[in-house]
Amino acid sequence: MSLFSRSFLLIALLILASAAATVQLYRLYEREPRARALAQQTVSIVNLTRAALVNADPVLRRNLLIEINEREGIRLAPATAGENLQALPERPLLELIIGRVRAVLGSDTRFAFARDGVRGFWVSFTIDEDEYWVMLPRERFEPRLGLEWLGAGLGLLALALAGAWLIASTLSRPLGAIAAAAAEVGRGSAPAPLAETGPREMRTVSRAFNRMAGNLETMERERAMVLAGISHDLRTPLSRLRLALEMSGADKASAEGMGADVEEIDKVIAQFLSFARGEDEPQVENDLTALIREIAQNYRKREQPVSVTGIEVSAFRFAPLAIRRALTNLIDNALRYAPGPIEISARAQDGRVVIEVADRGPGVPADEAERLKRPFTRLDESRSGLGGAGLGLAIVDRIARAHGGQLDLAPRDGGGLAARLSLSA
Repeated sequence: MSLFSRSFLLIALLILASAAATVQLYRLYEREPRARALAQQTVSIVNLTRAALVNADPVLRRNLLIEINEREGIRLAPATAGENLQALPERPLLELIIGRVRAVLGSDTRFAFARDGVRGFWVSFTIDEDEYWVMLPRERFEPRLGLEWLGAGLGLLALALAGAWLIASTLSRPLGAIAAAAAEVGRGSAPAPLAETGPREMRTVSRAFNRMAGNLETMERERAMVLAGISHDLRTPLSRLRLALEMSGADKASAEGMGADVEEIDKVIAQFLSFARGEDEPQVENDLTALIREIAQNYRKREQPVSVTGIEVSAFRFAPLAIRRALTNLIDNALRYAPGPIEISARAQDGRVVIEVADRGPGVPADEAERLKRPFTRLDESRSGLGGAGLGLAIVDRIARAHGGQLDLAPRDGGGLAARLSLSA
């Protein structure tokens, strides 16, 4: 779950829990005065009804009861032996009302929630030896939540969600920008400076990140300048050494050995320059199949055992020079350590293009695969006699990350190594 989602849900839940607690506290503290008012109202109605019945002219008593019923919604009925009563539900508010009413009217006062199927708040009272029931509308004791309460609740919910979204986005937006910029730095590119706005802590982090990214860019630029200067200074004497070898008249074996050393030094210098320059080449729509076949054909012209076993990909966007350099490094690395044939294949898999360079060499131990992708790193048994500066796989890994992919070194079925270069299609 993302930081935005987690923060949004947490803040929304906290706001809603706070609102629910507020409503509950309101109901708790409002219950006592409401019970007091309803009990007083009930006692007053019972006393007024009793007084009206006792003092009214018997001829006009019926009209009086009808008028009370029409104006106040109050019904009056004598108690009978066969009447069917429904007890009051157990609710804190009703219990408080019952206690207060009995304290005034007497402990023998009875209550019911329905009498002979007629629903209401029924209270008994006596006149001489006769018992009567008076019914008050139930709505007075069970207030219903109207549309205004529903609207208020929905408004509170919308306000809570809007506030949670605002707070969560305020936190996650600058962090998301920092994460995206850090990913660009990880791919070897220079991100645009972050906006140094927002809370003080965010401004501090953004300022520190901008300073770090600027220092890294300066270091990369200075390193490229230094290595370019080294290349210029070294390749000139190397050219003179080649010319001197050709004119020295040395025996063929010695001349070939020294020439091979000069070529190896030149390759090491080229690796240094390639690693220092990085991969700033734009990605364009290109045909990977043609590129792989061309590279393999160039190696076969030099009588190297490189073949293409299968390509099942269509054209997509990539940097052709960078991919050419990556494949060349993988093939050269395989030819250096593997005596057998080198096989190249490519396929589309899960929205990616996977290029595989497989050999039948000694392979790479599983616990050394990640370490070999670091700059200037080689296996212990290959540190002497086989040349190289330990930058080939580091360059390939950087190219893969620049294309949104990765480099994997895995054992090959039947022995050997399979170097898989995955690219985002």
